[in-house]
Amino acid sequence: MGGEEPHRVAVGAPVSGAGGRPAGDPADDLPDGLMVADHEARVVVFNAAAVRMTGIPAETALGTDFRDVLPLHDAEGRDWWKCLAPYEGLCTRTRHPERVLFLPGGTELLVTAAYRRDRQGRVERFSVSLRDAAHRARQERDRADLVSTVAHELRSPLTSVKGFTATLLAKWHRFNDDQKRVMLETVNADADRVTRLITELLDVSRIEAGRLEMHRQVVDLPEEVRKVIAGRVAAGEAEDRFRFEARGELPEMWLDPDKMDQILGNLVENAVRHGAGTVTIVVEPDAHKEGAAVSVRDEGEGIPPEAVQRVFRQFWRGPGGNRRGGTGLGLYIVKGLVEAHGGVITVRRAPGGGAEFRFTVPAGAPDYAT
Repeated sequence: MGGEEPHRVAVGAPVSGAGGRPAGDPADDLPDGLMVADHEARVVVFNAAAVRMTGIPAETALGTDFRDVLPLHDAEGRDWWKCLAPYEGLCTRTRHPERVLFLPGGTELLVTAAYRRDRQGRVERFSVSLRDAAHRARQERDRADLVSTVAHELRSPLTSVKGFTATLLAKWHRFNDDQKRVMLETVNADADRVTRLITELLDVSRIEAGRLEMHRQVVDLPEEVRKVIAGRVAAGEAEDRFRFEARGELPEMWLDPDKMDQILGNLVENAVRHGAGTVTIVVEPDAHKEGAAVSVRDEGEGIPPEAVQRVFRQFWRGPGGNRRGGTGLGLYIVKGLVEAHGGVITVRRAPGGGAEFRFTVPAGAPDYAT
């Protein structure tokens, strides 16, 4: 290991945007910042994420003592590397758990470290992982928002269920059959609302954890759209509110039928709830690759340009906000389900005004072949 040189680029070799390393370096694919120091404490890896988080060019970091590259200190202002003594400390140490540390300019980072040692216990490699603390704070705020939203959404239907059931139990004989039916129908509808909310929460959890299970089979996409429209009509929507167009012949589509129903149902419900006029659903072959493209359009006010980037985030609500109901999780779930199929979803202004949500999914293959 002695005399090892820092990772350098040969003259004329293409370099990545991070500088100082060959283009396509796997370290640059990591979402977290990575700094690796050799046995002499010189930086030999400083990936693109580390450059982005610290503002330090990779060519400046490479070959430099890592303590000079990342002069980290804790919340009390103590030099973290002096406290840690990575190369002089206990030879049995293998890693350090994540903790919050600061750069001199005040940048807050979540830092973990790990050692690779030789047979004598001496440090061969010292690796430091960096994560954006602001991103972690946003995640924590999102979780707090989720708890608050769930509590708010559950309170109303559960209060209704409790109120009507308590009234019926206490005064059953005072109501006629029609009055009992109205109250029981209300209880049933509110129970369905709670069930939908719990289903949404489970979907969000699976999407965030990457645990969505796909059960692919051959799906007739046009027929799935017709079923969704028929369900909306059966629920009381006017039949002439919807228009369906099937264009061209689709390849054999291996999709998860339940998740596809959920995607189509959420997009149509979103168009009905937040849009206006006719809701048009178009199914056609994907012009760019083998698969299908589905567009759901309405004739409402559309989505403001400044909101387009936020549409698929948790808790986003269209124009009208809370007045039109919903948890703001539907489109986030739709995006996760589309991407689980290997597809992409976008939103833009529809040709006739309003919003157009368009997603593409590849033809796929049976589960046993993937």
